[in-house]
Amino acid sequence: MSRASLIRPLEWTIRPAAVRVWTERVDHDRSTRVWGAIRAVANGDESSPSLLHAVTACAQVLFAAGAGLALTSSNGMLEPLLATDAEIGELDELQFSLGEGPSGDAISTGAPVLETDLAGLDAGRRWPAFSAAVAGRGVHGVFAFPVAAGAARLGVLSVYRRQAGPLRTDQLQDALVFADAMLVLALDHRRGVSADLDEVIEAAFTARRAEVHQAAGRLAAQEAIGVTDALALLRAHAYSSGRPLHRVAADVMAGTLKLESDSSPPAGPTDPKELGPDHAEKEQEED
Repeated sequence: MSRASLIRPLEWTIRPAAVRVWTERVDHDRSTRVWGAIRAVANGDESSPSLLHAVTACAQVLFAAGAGLALTSSNGMLEPLLATDAEIGELDELQFSLGEGPSGDAISTGAPVLETDLAGLDAGRRWPAFSAAVAGRGVHGVFAFPVAAGAARLGVLSVYRRQAGPLRTDQLQDALVFADAMLVLALDHRRGVSADLDEVIEAAFTARRAEVHQAAGRLAAQEAIGVTDALALLRAHAYSSGRPLHRVAADVMAGTLKLESDSSPPAGPTDPKELGPDHAEKEQEED
């Protein structure tokens, strides 16, 4: 029996276990490195690690233009919560205002959405309004990662890059670990995931988000349309006017902005006396 024939079976026996040990070590090292990056950012603020620290560290590690975190409310709607800077916040806000983009697809499918070039034809077909709105802003790649545990989908981490092209394999793996870290931070001091999920999410939203839904409710009542259609009307006006959605909502609530849906009945007098004598005579003839 040759030496090679003796070695080969031994190699086959050892390799699966060796690969498993190696993989576990790599995963542990990656997790340690990610949490180390989060703690480093937190230490700079002399505070405990937070979601903002995690989002900031993620952008730094991935050499990205920035990153944002959006959460899902109890009704399943995805809403931006925080971002590394105002520019990234506007990009997350655009996805919310337009109702389309990588973040929404990631939360609906429960899988990462990796868009390497927003100027490409595929992105234009998939998110026509968002791609057009982002054009000229100097951002080409958007990578959205669900922040979730099983079927419980808390939100989405969105990473924005200036250059077109895919993330490297190690960057992709880092981003997935950052998304897991954000889930842990969001559910800090909680027992389990599903029991307190709604409380965690609702507590995180700011007052301006509540104002958007209040404005949608008021608009729905005024125009006799559904809340979903009212929200679409708010989004359409925000997009066409180039203003943030929450500011449009604030104007609606203050009564300084009047929006009308296509299905609204035409305004005008309904009293026969106000419609003039010709109309009154016509009604008498019909009687």
